[in-house]
Amino acid sequence: MRVFPVALAALVLAGSARADGDAARGEARFAECGSCHLLDKQADSVGPSLYGVFNRKAGTLADFRYSPALRRSGIVWDEHTIDTFVADPQAVVPGNRMPYAGLTDPAARADLIVYLAQTFK
Repeated sequence: MRVFPVALAALVLAGSARADGDAARGEARFAECGSCHLLDKQADSVGPSLYGVFNRKAGTLADFRYSPALRRSGIVWDEHTIDTFVADPQAVVPGNRMPYAGLTDPAARADLIVYLAQTFK
């Protein structure tokens, strides 16, 4: 039966194509994040600046008041941890102060992450 391996390969390839994301769609998606987060190195908003977020330990910007839960989380932001957190912030770090229900669409998260990565790398 060759249908199953072919179908499985198609799913894997489709998933990896989505994981690449699209920076233009991610930029548009960031508009929702931009109501609380800025990309400016010297500016925070309701949420902390996302400038230089990759490889930064969560809760460590000196000039932002983080929740104790986020400061204790031990998270270091990378593509995977951002993806997991943005999907459901309260499940990943219960008691954090980010009032966001989460972005459940994996393709939309991939787009957002690619946009952030291209902005800061």
